[in-house]
Amino acid sequence: MKVFLPRDAAAKALGAEAVAEALAAEAARRGIALDLVRTGTRGMIWLEPLAEVEIDGVRHGIGPMTPADVPALFDDASKHPRALGPVEDLDWMRAQTRLTFARCGVIDPLDLADYAAHGGLAGLRRALEMPPAGIVQEVTESGLRGRGGAGFPTGIKWSTVLKAEAPQKYIVCNADEGDSGTFADRMLMEGDPFTLIEGMAIAGLGVGATMGYVYLRSEYPDAIEVMEAAVRIAREAGLLGESVLGSGRAFDMEIRVGAGAYVCGEETSLLNSLEGKRGIVRAKPPLPAIEGLFGRPTVVNNVISLATVPVILEKGAQYYADFGLGRSKGTIPLQIAGNVARGGLFETAFGMQLGQIVGEIAGGTASGRPVKAVQVGGPLGAYMHPSQFDTPFGYEEFDGAGGLIGHAGLVVFDDSADMLEMARFAMEFCAVESCGKCTPCRIGAVRGVETLDRVRQGDGGAVEVLTDLCETMKDGSLCALGGFTPYPVMSALQHFPEEFGLAREAAE
Repeated sequence: MKVFLPRDAAAKALGAEAVAEALAAEAARRGIALDLVRTGTRGMIWLEPLAEVEIDGVRHGIGPMTPADVPALFDDASKHPRALGPVEDLDWMRAQTRLTFARCGVIDPLDLADYAAHGGLAGLRRALEMPPAGIVQEVTESGLRGRGGAGFPTGIKWSTVLKAEAPQKYIVCNADEGDSGTFADRMLMEGDPFTLIEGMAIAGLGVGATMGYVYLRSEYPDAIEVMEAAVRIAREAGLLGESVLGSGRAFDMEIRVGAGAYVCGEETSLLNSLEGKRGIVRAKPPLPAIEGLFGRPTVVNNVISLATVPVILEKGAQYYADFGLGRSKGTIPLQIAGNVARGGLFETAFGMQLGQIVGEIAGGTASGRPVKAVQVGGPLGAYMHPSQFDTPFGYEEFDGAGGLIGHAGLVVFDDSADMLEMARFAMEFCAVESCGKCTPCRIGAVRGVETLDRVRQGDGGAVEVLTDLCETMKDGSLCALGGFTPYPVMSALQHFPEEFGLAREAAE
């Protein structure tokens, strides 16, 4: 009997390990040979722990499982009280365009042969037959943009590093996923680590870098364990080292664990931390592509950006570019969280309207109350009002609506949320997490909290002070932390002026 069960951190938090133990015990009691494959998650977190039983070659889902549900699984899985039918036929799965996450939840994350059997390494093998400039051109033509938040064209960054002359170049993967409501990086590393390794190797071949580092946050112990094991397996199999897949071209990599500073999600703070220095923002220029890690040309990309590269090299730039909207090419892994009926990861082409994501995909609020706002882009993202729910999910489209996509995390709030308190939380978050490098962030955030407290106490004049302060922070901050802090504050003020003690006419 073959059963697939996630070892993903979210599934484990919801009881997957207890279900695994119950499966082993029940199989032993019945004298049945159990082939239990531990996978990543499919992304349907509301159904975790989700067991999948192979019936006539088709994987049928049963979930959410508890140890008490296990015995019935060995009778007739298709008639189990929690049976869902073929997993690939579920609405959540059928509505997706899974490119980056195609293998996540499908394979054993540490089985390199299984990875290759499901299309892995095809992109790397093609890259090994191409000149470096050809690899960079392929990524450029795909339209891939940084999935870590800024949306900067990946090909331009790679091209800059390729053209830079230096005795050593580096690939650095930013896996310091610190935004609330985001978990795509973690899910990918826990569920399909070889695709990240493959993407980093392709990047190294493309720009002439022979060494890479994954900067992974300490709060992700499962991802650290899986990534470290995957790197060892890849090195032993010749995927990493002095001769990648016997090509004679070198690329190796290491996993480095950060100490948990939010600001180290900013690329130059991350580089300082990697070098053993305090994680504070560097002034730019020079850009990391010119003087990055240890002063050498460095590609710094997010996990999802690098993990998407193998798909582009395997299927071609045009295939990837054909998905999406305008300059937002390809797919985006939406991370749906907060007060939602169905939370999880949903990969889709850019262009879906925000209201469709919240209403149809997420199923509205878990509380059953009306949606009041959706914060998109992490704790410093704008609060999108229901009147903006026709906004297509694209970088320029969200920018035009006063928001940002960021790492594509969506946190949903119902009508009981206090938006003044939420705005204060965002400002306080910045005050606590600031590295203190620049004045707008170091001092502005502290003054912002104080000003919001004045607003809470009924000081109407404080709103004008708050508006001026936000403009100063946005225009003067060295990094996104201070620059984006005004987004939640100003969007909350714009859409919910009554909660700030203002008449709507005055706010407008």
